Amino acid sequence: MINLAFILQAATGAKQQSPYSSLIFFAAIILIFYFFMIRPQMKKQKDMKNYREALKRGDKVVTAGGIYGRISEINEKTVMLEIDQNVKVKVDKGSIVRTAEDIPDQPKS
Repeated sequence: MINLAFILQAATGAKQQSPYSSLIFFAAIILIFYFFMIRPQMKKQKDMKNYREALKRGDKVVTAGGIYGRISEINEKTVMLEIDQNVKVKVDKGSIVRTAEDIPDQPKS
């Protein structure tokens, strides 16, 4: 069986490749995936975690579902959002995705 493989290579004129070249190729692909896909995603998750830990009462935020509101109370895993006067919604802290700059200040009655 082995002799047959050598005969086929000799007949086709194919040269035997070094096993290290394919190893280097796969290592290069793994590095490319790490630096262009995995590492930026990990950095983004770390930044989002730091953002959520830094939330405080009175911050204007947007949830993943698109609800705009102002934080009125913060617990360990949940946040109470005031979305209108006397209307509060309890949401998971993980659903807050960004700061809302365009929420108008509510008039005090």
